[in-house]
Amino acid sequence: MISIIQRVTEAKVTVDGMDIGIIDRGIMALVAVEKQDGKAQADRLLERILNYRIFADAEDKMNLSLRDIQGGLLIVPQFTLAADTQKGNRPSFAAAAPPAMGRELFAYIETQAARLHPGSQFGRFGADMKVSLVNDGPVTFTLRCT
Repeated sequence: MISIIQRVTEAKVTVDGMDIGIIDRGIMALVAVEKQDGKAQADRLLERILNYRIFADAEDKMNLSLRDIQGGLLIVPQFTLAADTQKGNRPSFAAAAPPAMGRELFAYIETQAARLHPGSQFGRFGADMKVSLVNDGPVTFTLRCT
């Protein structure tokens, strides 16, 4: 499972002209499911997102997690993160989970995130989404859980 997390001052996802997920200060996480992934990888990824220390403490050091600051969490499905871009000029999605599996694991992540971090917001699997954000820093990290 792969995620790109970004520390944001605000972020939102829009589908068909309607805002379906909006947060203020927090983390916007793009998430891709790969063929070998299961609930264990989803649990580990979510744990890392919630506890990754990317927010400044009183000494301006990245020592605080999303939980510490009680920030917003916006999780957006993004299968293109699973692309193999090593060769040629066209990405291969051979490593990406089939749509049914991706949908199932993303639904699992939604359930777990809502339980562990109330107020979490989500993109919509399979939808044409418009994502906007203000990256704070900018601070961006890639997380991988295999």
